[in-house]
Amino acid sequence: MSVKSSFISARRLKKKAARSVRVCELSRIGNIDEVYDLLQLELALPPYFGRNLDALYDSLSTDVKGPFKIVWLDHASSADALGEMNYEGLIDIFRAVASERDDVEVVLG
Repeated sequence: MSVKSSFISARRLKKKAARSVRVCELSRIGNIDEVYDLLQLELALPPYFGRNLDALYDSLSTDVKGPFKIVWLDHASSADALGEMNYEGLIDIFRAVASERDDVEVVLG
């Protein structure tokens, strides 16, 4: 392999690594603050994130760089702990952001 082709290969690997998907796994959620904490930690929500559902939608739809994936496999078991308004709000926000952005995936199971 020539020096030039190894340089090109290294650049392609860097680009591919830069596009790696960040994954936020939500599980055993006990309250809405745990959701905000995990999303802030794993997806680097901005420091000015307001820790409410409207701010979450705004941040996920515009502030967080993609690609990213939210995986919430035991979401139904968190419904009681979160309360109906927070639970339904989170599901709606995750689905809306995934439908609006090509670089976002949501897995609910």
